[in-house]
Amino acid sequence: MTDTHCPYCALQCGMSLAPGTEPGAGGASGTPSSVPDGGRGAAGSAPDVGPRRALPLTVTPREFPTNRGGLCQKGWTSSSVLTATDRITTPLVRHSLLTSAGQDAGAADLRDDPLVPASWDTVLDLVAGKLAALRAEHGPESVAVFGGGGLTNEKAYALGKFARTVLQTPNIDYNGRFCMSSAAAATNRALGADRGLPFPLADLGGADVVLLLGSNLAETMPPAVQHLAGAREAGRRGTGGLVVVDPRVSATAKLTDDGAGVHLQPVPGTDMVVLLGLLHVVLAEGLADREYLAERVTGFEDVARSVAVWWPERAETVCGVPAEELRRVARLLAVAAPAHGGRGAYVLTGRGVEQSAQGTATVTAAINLALTLGLVGREGSGYGAVTGQGNGQGGREHGQKSDQLPGYRKIDDPVAREYVANVWGVTPESLPGPGKPAVQLLQSLGARPAAAPGAPARGGSPAAADVPSSAAASSAAPSAGVSSSAAPAVAPPGGAGARTRPRALLVHGSNLIVSAPNADSVTERLKSLELLVVSDFVPSETALLADVVLPVTQWAEEEGTMTSLEGRVIRRRRAAGPPGEARSELWILAELARRLGTPGETAPGAVRFPTDPAEVFDELARASRGGVADYSGLSHARLDADEAASGPGFFWPVPATPTSAGPSASAEPADRGTPDTGPAAAPAPADAQIHPGTPRMFLDGFPTPDGRARMIAVDHNGPADDVRPGAPLYLVTGRVLQHYQSGAQTHRVAELERLVPEPYIEIHPVLGFRIGVPDGARARLTTDRGFVEATARWTDAVRPDTVFMPFHWSGVGSVNRVTTDATDPISGMPEFKVCAVEIAPVPDGVPPGSEPGTVPGATSRFPIRPESAPTLEETPA
Repeated sequence: MTDTHCPYCALQCGMSLAPGTEPGAGGASGTPSSVPDGGRGAAGSAPDVGPRRALPLTVTPREFPTNRGGLCQKGWTSSSVLTATDRITTPLVRHSLLTSAGQDAGAADLRDDPLVPASWDTVLDLVAGKLAALRAEHGPESVAVFGGGGLTNEKAYALGKFARTVLQTPNIDYNGRFCMSSAAAATNRALGADRGLPFPLADLGGADVVLLLGSNLAETMPPAVQHLAGAREAGRRGTGGLVVVDPRVSATAKLTDDGAGVHLQPVPGTDMVVLLGLLHVVLAEGLADREYLAERVTGFEDVARSVAVWWPERAETVCGVPAEELRRVARLLAVAAPAHGGRGAYVLTGRGVEQSAQGTATVTAAINLALTLGLVGREGSGYGAVTGQGNGQGGREHGQKSDQLPGYRKIDDPVAREYVANVWGVTPESLPGPGKPAVQLLQSLGARPAAAPGAPARGGSPAAADVPSSAAASSAAPSAGVSSSAAPAVAPPGGAGARTRPRALLVHGSNLIVSAPNADSVTERLKSLELLVVSDFVPSETALLADVVLPVTQWAEEEGTMTSLEGRVIRRRRAAGPPGEARSELWILAELARRLGTPGETAPGAVRFPTDPAEVFDELARASRGGVADYSGLSHARLDADEAASGPGFFWPVPATPTSAGPSASAEPADRGTPDTGPAAAPAPADAQIHPGTPRMFLDGFPTPDGRARMIAVDHNGPADDVRPGAPLYLVTGRVLQHYQSGAQTHRVAELERLVPEPYIEIHPVLGFRIGVPDGARARLTTDRGFVEATARWTDAVRPDTVFMPFHWSGVGSVNRVTTDATDPISGMPEFKVCAVEIAPVPDGVPPGSEPGTVPGATSRFPIRPESAPTLEETPA
């Protein structure tokens, strides 16, 4: 039996894996067909899908603070993906690339070729040779890297290190930019640190009120609903309640029924107005915690003046929430706050309010409300952001972000650059500067500029011109020290590489064709690349477009660490061996580094890429020392020993030397930025293992220069792509219980696919009747960026001015083909969650995906896979 954690969301539910001997769904022994929907003993079995194949591992839920013995349907069936019938088990390459003529061909010519198996040496030599040639001709910015929020801490760290020491490119970002960037930007500037929940999740259970904005926990993280029971019970007692802000009557919104709380159903894109109205009431009725504000906060007066114009009646005209409901919720929050003798209150945000062109400002408004009530930094109360992806927290701390070094350091901080360079064994001058955030990076791909977008939108990133890196340090470094013959000299600073577009992209743990906004445009940018390399374990839509596909290990086949939504660092453990020739990304990066060399290293062999996850973590810990996200007091051995002893676990920061304030300290250690002695650092002091971690941050202050939180005035601007003639409806997007992200994993689980096999569009019956789209008929959504089609579902869970569509599918039902790539000007977050659409029926007999005006009986132009994507040939199962 191997104790580990679920591979899906940031809840990181505890589970145990044992060798499987009987066919089953991967669930607990004796209940192979049971697919429960959440907590311990939850009901809700999946339909029988017939005979099942034997699985290598059996999943059993275990006691862990976040899930308390519960699992959702995805968790119960998680081992099924390990033996997906189309699992990639050998490296794949375009057939033409194996010939000299093919290596000279253009990208467009190659993608009509099949992907065929090849040896690791062949594909790694090929990739290294092409990367080296591009770097020599066009400079280091001609290569880009795109990571994922599901990678372990060790992989995320190694990927950032590889990009900056081997490739020396500033062009690295990851799909967490689509997830947590607005919350991260807001909490960093307001509170001085970004840890999604700066308190244990279980703390929610003691509060009288939980205000949840833009998060459908009941479907995205079902076991987490247990932690809302206290607030719901308080609602039934009349002393509090669960408050859900969502334009849909989601499964989470329904938890407020029967007196358990309040559901506020605003106009899409107006969540900030709800928050501004709530804060106005708190101030107008004298409910603010004035003592707390005077002692722990700056900027209050500016914020107070800014919300004076948002009295509840005015707010109602914009957001649609009745003024009296706003007053009721503001009073509930105030009564629950410690300043008024309450048991506690929490304000939580999710993607529904963060994936917006004003996402950072909306989260800032939520923080302002929590600070005004005196909630943040008090045990039993606070503000938090609900992290989504499995390692969405750890993945944004150690170098995958375009502006970041390990430990949540800024890459343009000279002190941070010197410290991390010493740990890595390179010169600070060789490190690139900040790169482009994800949407801007994707728009810049390819040797030719992207086509102009269909309609300019406020906050959108530039797409039609080269965008140089923002720091001179991103210029190419001298090629001295390159240890491989595959790496010719680099273009000099200020030469061809100074203003180049990325011509090659390495993708790790992301399915961009389905998950990126304005996805058709992204697909075109990927096609224009000279080299696309995808590391994956199944043939995702993005992998099928690649020139080279590298088979990698899955969650149960590897060792490492993850960081949960609470900032708890946990161990992922290997329970089975990888199939065929699948390898860890750590090995792949090490092999590429060996072939390409490290131009900026201080001495031959100074830069190492270990493949043992425990050794990589030790280096990560050393590199993070003194940073905001300080892991320097941790190791695999310490994490294992704590779990074996049923200890409390470790929440970062966990510095290697104790801080004077003890476990509740919140300020950065005094030695921040002091250069270490590099990779061969001296042993840590004898007391290096003493610090117990920081379960609750901000109790004694904030990690800001003056120790105070910052309130920042913000105002409402509305969606970038707002309703108008020709696009009179709001489109909102989200998840369903049975699927995860792009669906690359869950579509390969028969039990889950049987439950929700295809995309759909939720529309209100009044709207359906008015436009002539019956329940169950095909409907088309059209925006300036294109159109999608799916089956209409009539439901009063959506507003009559709104349609909803989940985002887990590719092809004609891929909703991100029509979402806008307008971005938040601070965080770079794209506005996934709201845009303007037109809806119309699809006539009977018209093939799926046909152009508007196509007559019944015509042939569809829309393939199931992305255009020009090949099929796999001779690929082992």
